[in-house]
Amino acid sequence: MLTSEIVARIMPATVLQYTQHYLVQHLLTDSRKILHPAGSIFFAIKGAFHNGHTYIPALYAKGIRQFILEDITYIPEVKSVGDLNTYFPEANFWQVDSSLRALQQVVAYHRSRFTLPVIGITGSNGKTIVKEWLAQLLSPDELVCKSPRSYNSQIGVPLSVWQLNENHTLGIFEAGISRPAEMEYLRPIIQPAYGIFTNIGSAHDEGFTSRQEKVAEKLKLFNEVKLLFYCRDHTDIHAAVLTQRLPAFTWSRHQPADLQIINLRVSGGQANITFRFAGQEQALLLPYADEASIENIIHCLAVLLWRQVPVEEIQQRLNKLSPVAMRLEMKEAINNCYLIDDTYNNDLAGLAIALNLLLHQPRQGKKTLILSDVLQSGLSEEILYSRVAEVVKAKQIDRLIGIGPTISRFREAFGPGSEFYPDTAEFLKAFKPENFRNETILVKGARVFQFEKIVAAFQRKVHGTVLEVNLDALVHNLNYYRAKLQPETKIMVMVKAFAYGSGSYEIANLLQFHRVDYLAVAYTDEGVHLRENGISLPIMVMNPSPDSFAKIQQYHLEPEIYSLEILAACLESLENQPLNIHLKLDTGMHRLGFTPDDLVTVIGWLKAAPQLHVISTFSHLAGADEALHNEFSQKQIEQFREMAAQLEAGLGYPVLKHILNSAGIVRFPEHQLNMVRLGIGLYGVESAGQEQEGLRTVGTLKTTISQVKEVPAGDTVGYSRRGVASAAKKIATIAIGYADGYDRRFGNGVGQVLVNGQPAPIIGNVCMDMCMVDVTGLKVNVGDTVEIFGEHVNIIRLAQSIGTIPYELLTNVSARVKRIFYAE
Repeated sequence: MLTSEIVARIMPATVLQYTQHYLVQHLLTDSRKILHPAGSIFFAIKGAFHNGHTYIPALYAKGIRQFILEDITYIPEVKSVGDLNTYFPEANFWQVDSSLRALQQVVAYHRSRFTLPVIGITGSNGKTIVKEWLAQLLSPDELVCKSPRSYNSQIGVPLSVWQLNENHTLGIFEAGISRPAEMEYLRPIIQPAYGIFTNIGSAHDEGFTSRQEKVAEKLKLFNEVKLLFYCRDHTDIHAAVLTQRLPAFTWSRHQPADLQIINLRVSGGQANITFRFAGQEQALLLPYADEASIENIIHCLAVLLWRQVPVEEIQQRLNKLSPVAMRLEMKEAINNCYLIDDTYNNDLAGLAIALNLLLHQPRQGKKTLILSDVLQSGLSEEILYSRVAEVVKAKQIDRLIGIGPTISRFREAFGPGSEFYPDTAEFLKAFKPENFRNETILVKGARVFQFEKIVAAFQRKVHGTVLEVNLDALVHNLNYYRAKLQPETKIMVMVKAFAYGSGSYEIANLLQFHRVDYLAVAYTDEGVHLRENGISLPIMVMNPSPDSFAKIQQYHLEPEIYSLEILAACLESLENQPLNIHLKLDTGMHRLGFTPDDLVTVIGWLKAAPQLHVISTFSHLAGADEALHNEFSQKQIEQFREMAAQLEAGLGYPVLKHILNSAGIVRFPEHQLNMVRLGIGLYGVESAGQEQEGLRTVGTLKTTISQVKEVPAGDTVGYSRRGVASAAKKIATIAIGYADGYDRRFGNGVGQVLVNGQPAPIIGNVCMDMCMVDVTGLKVNVGDTVEIFGEHVNIIRLAQSIGTIPYELLTNVSARVKRIFYAE
């Protein structure tokens, strides 16, 4: 454990204020992730969209007393060093050139205090899987400290290595880079004695001049290793290792190597491999059959063989190898509950990450934690569970359910009201659904406790069709558009129509977390739903009805006013009550909005009603998604500017102005004005058709196979006998139909789904709750997953196949389809 005095000596820093000595237990880079204020030190990092310095006053108010910063003038109200004592009399402040580099220097010093061996892992793909599986496979021999999840960035690596303590016997840390020179900062933090280079691919190619440069940069992690494990079939890696003369242990399927794969045969979801090592030919059964998993396992096998683990023992450990859940999933559950499913491992760092996600759910109702014994901590049980209890209390958990013999022994640390069970079976025996209502429940457990059974008990009983929503992809898309804006330009995000089918509350919560400026919904009830679930951002209601203004006022919503009739209804309903409003101007869309001829009347009415304050005025581009309408769009923008100027002059005060939608942000960035409205682009569809490759897929609609049968030649399939088997066919019935939002126009060969990665056309008409696909020649089974659209079935091309647009496919996904929200 470090002290503030040691921290001051580690980094080249200017001491701006030093009031007293403090312990340093927690490194804090995110103002929302406070665990223990008295023992935390905050690194104020300035990023592209967030400046950590602005949160210093709030952190001080919450008890943080140690701060690393770059420029005091970024702190609100602080103009000089003297102001620090005025506003923060008990705090220590150090000024550095880079808070990020200071964080890395502090952890590099912490790492240097330990002599245990560390395995560093880098590569384009598979880093996290190899790390997790290697930790599982070595756990009988070692007490492993490892990166939580995919913490491999410039910030993630130091936060991972900070976990090291004197009881660990092995460290396994992954490192990722996206541009040159980054690895030079990570190597001193990890200081690997051994390395694994998983593979090299296209990820982050844009940050490097060539594939060879990327390999060379990644290899900098291994400059001083005793041994580097890699597959020599990756020729770029092999050539670079030879050039740098690094000590290596190689494996190969095609070339001579230390570990030679002689034969590989895939059958029934498993892989049989025969290999030669140290002059002996041996065989193993691998529990996975896909190419990526096989490569990941062989990396681990190479390490185990080098460590002289007997092959019989390796097989026993492989038999117990658990799949790695790469994401935290948020799922609908019984009695209006939500589950955060994190059931693949349980350590202190992973617990903190999952608790942060739980804490940031503003839904009303209890926050519940179901927690197993914590494994592989490297701490004594007494210290470990006192820390776990400390974390749980800091996160203000309303209800704790502890499962496992060890956590049950330390029940006193958690205080009254907590429940404890010796194992999962005992909890399920006592489980009563009626005892859980309107709660957000984090299920966090080590794999051995089989918490997936708890998740199954909680989940709402629905059919097998789900819409998976990738929250990381959504954040990527948000930042993609944000990067196109001037710093002062605000963002209004459209979450109408159930957030384009994705789930309004969950999306709104994430957007609030990432500090967008406004949300927009279609109807008042949508805004009320968001408010009732803890969303506090300003919300514009685009289509308020005359009878909805009382609710709008009650829930602090802001209506769009688009006609004299709706303005009159608003004035009549509210009388003298204050209300923020948004004025819609019609510049050529001719849907809703005031015309130029209306403005004099509108201004007169508003000047006579000072209780109504115009927050913004806006218009809608009718053809921003097509270049052939550019001239018309420019005329709309020009007319909007003129009408907005007339409005502001008449009102006597400035208002926010916005006309650009997702396509407009791409096509007309020079007209950002005060705010833009981000809609379909956030959800992964670039409607201007110019920059689709810059966005990530957010929603993946999946279902399952209900039945597989053989149909003789000449028989028909489905209603109206529209599907004809021209030859003997194998038909799979899948659990999705037009009631789920799968359009009837996809029937009779127009639509195509992906079954186990293979395309399969729809045969016959689409039914209400199911449809049939032709899987002739494919290996399929009941229960197999079918992708309707998403990562591998392009929704834009799918929409074009039936003459519609992606908006319709997204918003048509029925409310009965369960949404699963996940973060990598």
